[in-house]
Formats: sequence, structure tokens, C-alpha cells
Amino acid sequence: MALTTFTPKPNFDLLKVEDVSSPGHLACPGCGIMPAYRTALQVLGKNTIIVAPACCFAVVDGPFPYSAAGVPFMHCAFETAAASAAGVRAALEVLGRDDTNVVAWAGDGGTFDIGLQALSASAERNEDMIYVCYDNEAYMNTGIQRSSATPRMAWTTTTPQQAPKIEYKKDLGGIMAAHRIPYFATASLAHPEDMMAKFRKAKELRGFRMIHYFCPCPTGWKTDARYMVKLDRLAVQTKVFPLYEVFGGRRYVLNVASEGLPVSEYLKIQGRFSHLQPEDIKLIQQEVNDNYEELLAKVDHSNRQRSNDT
Repeated sequence: MALTTFTPKPNFDLLKVEDVSSPGHLACPGCGIMPAYRTALQVLGKNTIIVAPACCFAVVDGPFPYSAAGVPFMHCAFETAAASAAGVRAALEVLGRDDTNVVAWAGDGGTFDIGLQALSASAERNEDMIYVCYDNEAYMNTGIQRSSATPRMAWTTTTPQQAPKIEYKKDLGGIMAAHRIPYFATASLAHPEDMMAKFRKAKELRGFRMIHYFCPCPTGWKTDARYMVKLDRLAVQTKVFPLYEVFGGRRYVLNVASEGLPVSEYLKIQGRFSHLQPEDIKLIQQEVNDNYEELLAKVDHSNRQRSNDT
């Protein structure tokens, strides 16, 4: 299977798109939520309704009655993002407004854990929505507690250095692929053109579509705010967070090939991993390699299937 290495190139066309969101939000410096939200709204446009559960994003938007969202923004209970978005879609259908983008925007806690039941139900019913998970790998809004998206051996306030998290990070892509949804994709702020292309695809499709993007949190990751994009880029380069798409739960496409940098390059600039010993880093490297090889096998199988079909 032929893979190519992504080389970032300036694209000044990105500067020409219209901003829908507003300045004045309440995100921490270096937070990845609003840059991704801004990018998404540049593609989705003003004819969009956002549904957000209890999470950082619900606070970042602004204190009532102020909002930086630029579009209607509905707050809902922690576990109900997908269910609430499905309700919004049903109401719009009654009104004959089937051209409005309904977007659930939730963190990893409200997606991997607390909201998984509603997420699974909406995906199984193929509800017509775009579900966005910003993954900062812990419950950051409530005090940096571990979630099932927290990577192994990471520090959080509930998995201190003396007893870091030992469980594997949940495979969200695999879970959603098992639901056979029309579209699933991972995205990164370090690759804005790729992110915009994926939101464009999600906008054009119908049914349940999901975008899972990597969202650095300087506060929870104990890192410098200026490293937001660097961490996103390193996560892709080290195979920690590959960029890929899944169509119909079966066809896998790798968008950006990893450069094969050692995972230590990604870990060493995060205080949440400062307690790791060389043998710990070796185990993480093996886990990352295994996950990436599994993804490549799925991509290769998809390519062979397409060749056989033609």
C-alpha cells in the first residue's frame, strides 16, 4: 500500500472564508475547542444549530446572555447531546427545514462515557446529525478527572502519579464503525485543510455523521499554551492520533501517513507524563505501533475490496 508523507503548505484561501463565530469567548489560552469550532462553522455556515452538554464548550461559549457561537446554541444535560440533537432534528423536520445543520458538540466525557448510551442509540437509528467530539482526554471542566479517553499511564487528579491510569483508551472509531454509520472521521488542528474537507463531507452527507478531533488542553496536560498545534501535529506524526475516515463502517481511508517519530517526542512536552520511566515509554510505543498497524490493515483490506469490486 502506497503511503505519502504530509508536508504542510500555506494555503491563503483559508483566510478568505467567512467567520461565523465571534471573538470574546472564555476558552483558556491554548485550548483547542474554539479554533476547531471556528473552522467547522466556516464550512457549515450560519444555517446551523449547536447542541452542547455540560462540558468546557458550554462554558467557553460565554456567560448568559452573551454567546460567541454565532448561531443558535442549545445547552442540554451531560448525557443527552445526541438525544437532544435528535429532538432538534425532529422539530426541524416538522417545520419543513431539512437544510439546517444540526450539530452535537461534546467532550470525551460526554461522548466516551456519560453520553455513550444516547450516542449509540442515535447512531443505531442513523439520526440525521453531525456529532463532534473534542477529545482532550479527561473531564477538564470539572477538575481534570480521568475518562475512558484518558491514555494509559497519564496523570489526572483521580489517577495521580503514584497510581496512573492503567486501562486502555477506548476505541471510539471502532465503536462507531460497528454502528455502520455513513461517516466517521478523525481530525486535527495541525491539518486545517483536512479538517475543513471532513466537515464539508459531513455537511454533504445525510444520516449520522461523526468527527472526532484531538483537542489539546494545556491546563490538564500540564503543557505550555503555545504548544497546542505542535501537540496536535506530533500526535499525528507519532501515530498517537492517526487521521483517517470510515465510510459506512467498512471502508477505511488513511488521510495522512505518520512520519514515524518516536512517541517520546510527543510525551516529553506534557507534564502529565513526566513520571514515566523508559520501560513505560517503551510499552506506550508498542501500543501505538500495534494500533497503527491494525488501522493500516483495515485500510489495506478496504483497498483490496474496492479493487475486487471493480
